[in-house]
Amino acid sequence: MINVIARFKMQPGKEAETEKALSEMAAAVEANEPGALAYVMHRGQVDPLEIYVYEAYADHAAFDAHRKTPHMEELQSKFSHLMDPTSFNVELLERIAGFVRAPA
Repeated sequence: MINVIARFKMQPGKEAETEKALSEMAAAVEANEPGALAYVMHRGQVDPLEIYVYEAYADHAAFDAHRKTPHMEELQSKFSHLMDPTSFNVELLERIAGFVRAPA
């Protein structure tokens, strides 16, 4: 499994537009990417402009495919308008402990 955490800040005044774009992105990932096991956006508690995206993929192929999708291209085309590009950070995570439980 490949786990990713992405972080960026929304442009002030663009919160509603950004949240709409992120909701559309999450729906497209869910509908079109069976190798995406989790794709969840969170708003930061300390800085309400900060967004965290947790992603989990079945394998490297699923992660690579995600990065080349039309919906990723569309989100990237909106990026500089909605988000602060200097705040953008994506990090691949290495699991050292823990588990994932399927919902009951």
